[in-house]
Amino acid sequence: MDYHKTVQTILNLLKQNNLWYETFEHLPVRTSEEAAQLRHGYTLHQGAKALIIKVINKTGESNFLQIVIPGDERFSSKKVKKYLKARDIRFASPDEVSELTKGILVGGIPPFGNLFNLKVIVDPSLLQNKKIIFNAGDRSFSIAMNSNDYLNLVKPEVVEVTGEKI
Repeated sequence: MDYHKTVQTILNLLKQNNLWYETFEHLPVRTSEEAAQLRHGYTLHQGAKALIIKVINKTGESNFLQIVIPGDERFSSKKVKKYLKARDIRFASPDEVSELTKGILVGGIPPFGNLFNLKVIVDPSLLQNKKIIFNAGDRSFSIAMNSNDYLNLVKPEVVEVTGEKI
Protein backbone atom coordinates (compact mmCIF):
# COMPACT_ATOMS: atom_id res chain seq x y z
CA MET A 1 0.00 0.00 0.00
CA ASP A 2 1.01 3.60 -0.46
CA TYR A 3 1.26 5.53 2.80
CA HIS A 4 1.80 9.19 3.56
CA LYS A 5 5.54 9.99 3.52
CA THR A 6 5.44 10.78 7.25
CA VAL A 7 5.14 7.04 7.97
CA GLN A 8 8.59 6.47 6.46
CA THR A 9 9.99 9.56 8.20
CA ILE A 10 8.96 8.17 11.60
CA LEU A 11 10.20 4.67 10.78
CA ASN A 12 13.56 6.15 9.73
CA LEU A 13 13.79 8.11 13.00
CA LEU A 14 13.16 4.97 15.03
CA LYS A 15 15.70 2.93 13.04
CA GLN A 16 18.37 5.67 13.18
CA ASN A 17 18.02 5.79 16.95
CA ASN A 18 18.01 1.98 17.32
CA LEU A 19 14.65 2.04 19.10
CA TRP A 20 12.24 -0.85 19.55
CA TYR A 21 8.99 -0.56 17.62
CA GLU A 22 6.40 -2.68 15.88
CA THR A 23 4.10 -1.81 13.03
CA PHE A 24 0.49 -2.60 12.19
CA GLU A 25 -1.17 -2.32 8.80
CA HIS A 26 -4.94 -2.19 9.09
CA LEU A 27 -8.13 -0.89 7.56
CA PRO A 28 -8.37 2.91 7.60
CA VAL A 29 -9.55 4.27 10.96
CA ARG A 30 -10.51 7.77 12.01
CA THR A 31 -11.02 7.44 15.77
CA SER A 32 -9.01 6.03 18.66
CA GLU A 33 -11.85 3.61 19.41
CA GLU A 34 -11.80 2.21 15.86
CA ALA A 35 -8.02 1.88 15.96
CA ALA A 36 -8.03 0.08 19.32
CA GLN A 37 -10.30 -2.62 17.90
CA LEU A 38 -7.69 -3.41 15.22
CA ARG A 39 -4.52 -3.15 17.34
CA HIS A 40 -4.45 -6.50 19.11
CA GLY A 41 -2.41 -6.58 22.30
CA TYR A 42 -2.87 -2.86 22.99
CA THR A 43 -5.51 -1.00 24.98
CA LEU A 44 -7.37 2.17 24.12
CA HIS A 45 -5.47 3.88 26.97
CA GLN A 46 -2.15 3.07 25.23
CA GLY A 47 -3.34 4.78 22.05
CA ALA A 48 -1.71 8.19 21.68
CA LYS A 49 -4.47 10.49 20.46
CA ALA A 50 -2.75 13.39 18.68
CA LEU A 51 -4.82 16.57 18.42
CA ILE A 52 -3.90 19.83 16.74
CA ILE A 53 -5.40 22.93 18.28
CA LYS A 54 -5.36 26.60 17.46
CA VAL A 55 -4.47 28.83 20.39
CA ILE A 56 -5.51 32.49 20.52
CA ASN A 57 -3.53 34.43 23.12
CA LYS A 58 -4.65 37.45 25.13
CA THR A 59 -3.47 39.89 22.43
CA GLY A 60 -5.40 38.08 19.70
CA GLU A 61 -2.37 36.42 18.08
CA SER A 62 -2.74 32.76 17.26
CA ASN A 63 -0.64 29.68 16.68
CA PHE A 64 -1.09 25.92 16.42
CA LEU A 65 0.22 23.21 18.70
CA GLN A 66 -0.26 19.52 19.34
CA ILE A 67 -1.79 17.87 22.39
CA VAL A 68 -1.25 14.14 22.92
CA ILE A 69 -3.49 12.22 25.32
CA PRO A 70 -4.56 8.60 25.89
CA GLY A 71 -7.19 7.38 23.45
CA ASP A 72 -9.76 6.85 26.20
CA GLU A 73 -9.57 10.39 27.56
CA ARG A 74 -10.63 13.90 26.56
CA PHE A 75 -8.55 16.98 27.00
CA SER A 76 -9.74 19.75 29.27
CA SER A 77 -9.95 23.02 27.39
CA LYS A 78 -10.02 24.78 30.76
CA LYS A 79 -6.67 23.23 31.80
CA VAL A 80 -5.11 23.88 28.39
CA LYS A 81 -6.25 27.51 28.33
CA LYS A 82 -4.95 28.07 31.85
CA TYR A 83 -1.56 26.46 31.13
CA LEU A 84 -1.10 28.41 27.88
CA LYS A 85 -2.61 31.62 29.30
CA ALA A 86 -4.82 31.61 26.22
CA ARG A 87 -7.91 33.67 25.55
CA ASP A 88 -9.41 30.88 23.45
CA ILE A 89 -8.59 27.53 21.87
CA ARG A 90 -10.27 25.39 19.22
CA PHE A 91 -9.55 22.29 17.20
CA ALA A 92 -7.74 22.92 13.93
CA SER A 93 -10.04 22.43 10.95
CA PRO A 94 -9.40 19.49 8.59
CA ASP A 95 -8.01 21.98 6.04
CA GLU A 96 -5.68 23.53 8.62
CA VAL A 97 -4.51 20.06 9.71
CA SER A 98 -3.81 19.10 6.12
CA GLU A 99 -1.88 22.32 5.49
CA LEU A 100 0.17 22.05 8.70
CA THR A 101 1.03 18.37 8.17
CA LYS A 102 1.52 18.40 4.40
CA GLY A 103 -1.56 16.35 3.63
CA ILE A 104 -2.18 14.11 6.64
CA LEU A 105 -5.88 13.47 7.23
CA VAL A 106 -7.56 13.92 10.59
CA GLY A 107 -7.36 10.51 12.26
CA GLY A 108 -3.89 9.81 10.87
CA ILE A 109 -1.99 12.50 12.75
CA PRO A 110 1.07 11.09 14.54
CA PRO A 111 2.09 12.37 18.00
CA PHE A 112 5.24 13.81 16.39
CA GLY A 113 4.17 17.44 16.09
CA ASN A 114 7.86 18.35 16.15
CA LEU A 115 8.07 17.02 12.56
CA PHE A 116 5.69 19.83 11.58
CA ASN A 117 7.28 22.55 13.73
CA LEU A 118 4.49 22.28 16.29
CA LYS A 119 5.00 22.51 20.03
CA VAL A 120 3.93 19.19 21.58
CA ILE A 121 2.23 18.80 24.95
CA VAL A 122 1.66 15.27 26.27
CA ASP A 123 -0.46 14.31 29.25
CA PRO A 124 1.53 12.33 31.87
CA SER A 125 -1.19 9.66 32.02
CA LEU A 126 -0.16 8.47 28.54
CA LEU A 127 3.43 8.06 29.67
CA GLN A 128 2.37 5.75 32.50
CA ASN A 129 2.07 3.10 29.78
CA LYS A 130 5.28 1.19 29.08
CA LYS A 131 4.32 1.17 25.38
CA ILE A 132 2.19 3.52 23.32
CA ILE A 133 0.66 3.06 19.88
CA PHE A 134 -0.44 5.61 17.31
CA ASN A 135 -1.39 6.24 13.70
CA ALA A 136 1.88 7.21 12.08
CA GLY A 137 0.75 9.73 9.49
CA ASP A 138 -1.77 7.48 7.77
CA ARG A 139 -5.15 6.13 8.87
CA SER A 140 -4.06 2.62 7.83
CA PHE A 141 -0.66 2.36 9.54
CA SER A 142 0.14 2.27 13.25
CA ILE A 143 3.40 2.12 15.16
CA ALA A 144 3.91 0.98 18.75
CA MET A 145 6.98 2.08 20.67
CA ASN A 146 8.25 2.45 24.24
CA SER A 147 6.85 5.56 25.88
CA ASN A 148 10.27 6.52 27.31
CA ASP A 149 11.72 6.43 23.80
CA TYR A 150 8.87 8.64 22.59
CA LEU A 151 9.60 11.11 25.38
CA ASN A 152 13.32 11.23 24.50
CA LEU A 153 12.73 11.48 20.75
CA VAL A 154 9.93 14.07 20.62
CA LYS A 155 10.80 15.99 23.82
CA PRO A 156 7.24 17.18 24.48
CA GLU A 157 6.20 19.32 27.42
CA VAL A 158 4.58 17.00 29.96
CA VAL A 159 1.49 18.74 31.34
CA GLU A 160 -1.75 17.41 32.78
CA VAL A 161 -4.33 18.38 30.16
CA THR A 162 -6.93 15.63 30.38
CA GLY A 163 -10.41 16.15 31.71
CA GLU A 164 -12.31 12.92 32.00
CA LYS A 165 -12.46 9.42 30.60
CA ILE A 166 -14.62 8.87 27.56
